[in-house]
Parts: sequence; C-alpha cells; structure tokens
Amino acid sequence: MPTINDIADKLGISKGTVSKALNGADDVSETLRKKVLETAVEIGYARNRARKNTANRLCVIVENLHHEDPGDFGYDIVMGFKKLAVPAGWDVDVVAVTEDQQKDISYDAFMLSREYKGAFILGMSLLDPWMEELKTARTPAVLYDNYIPENPRVGYIGVDNPEAFMMTIGHLNELGHSQIGYLGGDMDSFISRKRHNAFLDAMDAYGLAVSQNRVGCSYFISECTQKFLPRLLSSQVTAIVCGTDLLAQAVIVACMDMGYRIPEDISIVGFDDAPFAAYTSPGLTTIRQNQEALGNCGFYALHSLINQTYIGTLLLRAELITRGSTGKVRRGKLPAPRKLPV
Repeated sequence: MPTINDIADKLGISKGTVSKALNGADDVSETLRKKVLETAVEIGYARNRARKNTANRLCVIVENLHHEDPGDFGYDIVMGFKKLAVPAGWDVDVVAVTEDQQKDISYDAFMLSREYKGAFILGMSLLDPWMEELKTARTPAVLYDNYIPENPRVGYIGVDNPEAFMMTIGHLNELGHSQIGYLGGDMDSFISRKRHNAFLDAMDAYGLAVSQNRVGCSYFISECTQKFLPRLLSSQVTAIVCGTDLLAQAVIVACMDMGYRIPEDISIVGFDDAPFAAYTSPGLTTIRQNQEALGNCGFYALHSLINQTYIGTLLLRAELITRGSTGKVRRGKLPAPRKLPV
C-alpha cells in the first residue's frame, strides 16, 4: 500500500509537506496541494481512516438538480439516502459541484481531499468531466440515471425505463391509440437516450409504427413545444408521450393555447410524477419515480460497492399513475390548430 513517503519521494518534497497538503494546511499553496492530491491518486494512496471523525464519511454530489427544499425533485432522493446512511453510522455531506470545479480537480482527488469513502451522484450529464474520469476511478460511486459499464466500482440506480414505457404504450393502446408521438430531452443525456430507445422498443413490441416526424428531442422545452410539437400534431398523432413531467406540462399548455382539448383531442403522458403532476389541468398521467426509495437504493448500492460487492445496476419497478390527461382515442381528423403564441 503506497504511503506518504512514496508521495514525498515522487515529488521531491518532505513527508511533512505532503501531510500538510493532504490535510489542507494554510501554509501550503493551492497549486502544490493539487499536485500532491493528484500524485496520491495516481499511485493509489489511501488515507488511514482510523480517526473517528473521518472513518465513515460519504457525500451526495449534486449538479443541475433542485434538491434543497421539500417539493424539489431531488429533495426526497437525498433524504432517502440519508435516512439509511445516518442510522448506519455514516456522516453524509451534500455537495453541489459545477463543471468548472470538475475541471479544476479530479474526482478521485476531490474524494481523497475530503476523506469521503464513496459518493452518490445526482444530475450529471454525459459531457461532464467527472463522467469520463469515473470510467477508471478508484473511489466507489453510484450514479442516479447514469451508467458507466467500464468500472466495477461505479453503479447505476434508477427506474426500469423499458418496463415503464411498455406500461405507457400498453395503457394508450388499450384506449385505442396507435398514432403516438414522443418528445424528450437532449440525446447527450444518458437517461434521455434510455427513454427515447425504450419508447421505440415499446412501440415495436405493440406492433406500432413510429415515423421520424413523430419524434422530437431537445435540451430546451421551448424547442420541443415550438418546433417539434406542431410537427407531431400535423402528423395526426392522437397521443404524445413525454420524457419528463415538466415537458408534458408545457405540451399540455401549448396544445390548449392552439385550441386542442386534453384528452378529447390529444392524450398526454409524462414521466416522474413530480409534485405538480396531480394538480395540472387535467391531472397528468405519468410514470411515478419513488424518490425516497431511489435514495434508499443509492445507499444500498454504494454500501455494497464500498464492501467490494460490485452491484452494476439497481432498478425500481415502474408504476403508471393514470389521471385525466389520457382518454379514449378521438374519432375523425384532428382539428386545425390556432397559431401558437410567440
């Protein structure tokens, strides 16, 4: 096992300076501290965690996900993680990170500097710097709605998306819908790709055709509603499945602004069962994600990885919540829309 002496020898500095750098002493420059941390990671150094206040530390790393207030989508995920981790003797920090911070320090060096034994990571995109580093990282991590197959120390938790979309298309099919469109997020997101592909697979399983003009994906909700939604409507879809509830809510509003009735003219389905989904007008049919259970799964998986039980994927069963935004298929041609307000 590499020691502080090995780091000192490699950098040509004293053991005391290495120790100060690892412990964040004020008289060590930030440049040298980063160099010591990166060298420690490179040679596989691990801290002696015998001290009581550092032996059992985990973090929840959050980027681009609201989580601080009750009602935020990420709030119950974080609480679900803590509710299992804290009684089990772990100290848990919730740490917000930016892309610039990820560029400034590697994932393993960040974890080593703060003496975390593992991380539960929420909200990162495939383009984030740490996502590339996680392919070879030594510190265990569990990703929500992201997957890295190359590294056995990294796990993935989420909802079973193929099952979710089979339920969704099955529900619409029972209502008589066969002309079904899809609107989703940007394809640089792992989960957006996953849901897009799950939609296509479910349509194929039910023997339903999907044409290019009935699918639209964008990072921007406004592009989905202003560019892709009119294209879907002009192709005479009778139902639209959306990759998130936020997008579904925007689609409902846009359709109503154009003079369409929900669900008499168009049925709409979302994904997440966000707190507002029951209170849209009409109420939104959606796939429920049990956020607290997702947080529980995050701890189960991370605890297993720390103990060298290499869980790759842990998925919750899907649950379809039916409300007023879906109904029986309309008869006849879709009425001409009013012009969408700019």
